[in-house]
Amino acid sequence: MNMNISVTLTKNPKVRPDESKLAFGKNFSDHMFIMDYSKDKGWHDARIVPYGPLSLEPSTNVLHYGQGVFEGLKAYRTKENKILLFRPSENAKRMQSSCERLCIPQIPEDDIVQAIIETVKVDQDWVPRAPGASLYIRPFIISTDPFLGVHPSATYMFIIILSPSGAYYPTGINPTSIYVEDFYKRASKGGMGHVKTMGNYAASLIAQEKALNLNCIQTLWLDAHDSKYIEEVGAMNVFFVIDHKVVTPALSGSILPGITRKSTLEIAKSLGYEVDEKKISIDDVIEALKENRMQECFGTGTAAVISPVGELIYKDKKYTINNNMIGSVSQKLYDTLTGTQYGRLADKFNWMVEVE
Repeated sequence: MNMNISVTLTKNPKVRPDESKLAFGKNFSDHMFIMDYSKDKGWHDARIVPYGPLSLEPSTNVLHYGQGVFEGLKAYRTKENKILLFRPSENAKRMQSSCERLCIPQIPEDDIVQAIIETVKVDQDWVPRAPGASLYIRPFIISTDPFLGVHPSATYMFIIILSPSGAYYPTGINPTSIYVEDFYKRASKGGMGHVKTMGNYAASLIAQEKALNLNCIQTLWLDAHDSKYIEEVGAMNVFFVIDHKVVTPALSGSILPGITRKSTLEIAKSLGYEVDEKKISIDDVIEALKENRMQECFGTGTAAVISPVGELIYKDKKYTINNNMIGSVSQKLYDTLTGTQYGRLADKFNWMVEVE
């Protein structure tokens, strides 16, 4: 049975931003979705209302103990003016996994997808028409008990906000520089690296500042136990093309199971590339670079899609990859993935969901 979602439209629509100058996550649409949870009612009162501030007490649980999870996906406008979502059920499944880890009551997968679709439908005019732009969708759940105490909250809010966005990185599809962090750690097995929770990103900020000071756009994290096995980039999973094989770190419990990562693997296999998910050390990567056996490196994520890496900085040394140019594998994967998302290519995997 579908949720009953009430809709209250804004009386003060916002002025649309210039689509040629869209940044990532800076502008927000006219409306947002909210649903509440309490132990006696469960998840209830699903509604779409005008975008605006939330009223929370200073003692609200999430502000002190970080019991919150989120997701990220996009809506795309095709040349036929259709609006497509990319694999929203995968985001719903991952949100359920995140909720389980953080002791948050789960929302049925179909309800999450319905909430996303209905919110986008109300603000469909906010889906950009500019080439390469899209509508970023941020579903999130926060604990809302006004009480100081380290235990799961009894009340929650599920919220969805929408943001018309351009390229995640200012360099676009051009190769980026990545700093390899070998001191600070993002996550460990048994921790929360495999779920999309707020604290994971707070833990990454100090290394991100180091990266920016080195003119790098992101941080590549190593494992917490041995400080040598590659895990992921701050906002992306990471891939290498070594000996013409597409290689990515195997999911280990401390790596986020990215939906773009999963899709990239499926596309790579369909295109005939040999694919390997395995433990790979930073020493393996540096050795492959020195021996000219590494052809490419790239990150994958909802925001950046496919982001080629042209330079690694590790222990104060710079290592250039593919002459700091995008490689043929990265380009083919990018073209195939974005072509599917924007409806330019046939949806061979049945990934796209139309908002009607």
